[in-house]
Amino acid sequence: MTKREEYETRTEKLLEPVMEANNFELVDVEYVKEAGNWYLRAYIDKEGGITLDDCEMVNRTLSDIMDKEDFIEGSYILEVSSPGLGRQLKKEKDFRRSIGSDVDVKFYKARKVPCGKNGKEVSVKEITGVLKAFTDKTITIETDFSEDYEITRTEISTVRLAIDF
Repeated sequence: MTKREEYETRTEKLLEPVMEANNFELVDVEYVKEAGNWYLRAYIDKEGGITLDDCEMVNRTLSDIMDKEDFIEGSYILEVSSPGLGRQLKKEKDFRRSIGSDVDVKFYKARKVPCGKNGKEVSVKEITGVLKAFTDKTITIETDFSEDYEITRTEISTVRLAIDF
């Protein structure tokens, strides 16, 4: 387990009682470096949506816990927020909850997909479709060009809920 994974896992465990006590859902925890700074981010949600006051309360509580536990080497910026409309699907519960929803799938490298009814193929790095099914190895989406289009997860860089404007 990498330090990043260890920090995320330990933070998730520390947040479990806070989430249960407030009927919140811990969507994700990430420890990332951006523009030279380390960030520890917790994404939370609840039925009806998370508020700024909810985020502030969890941030203060988590900050106190992290000060006591002090297991992260070096400095970092703590953030607690909503996962947002275009949330990334990472865990099984994210995929399960999103069955039937539009998703944007980005690939690590371009791949050929059929385009339209004529069967011609085009090379794309991203496609959008309705999430139909998933396993630990694949996801299946329905697109304009295919009823069931199966994609191997090792080819996928990210899957996010699609935002329809």
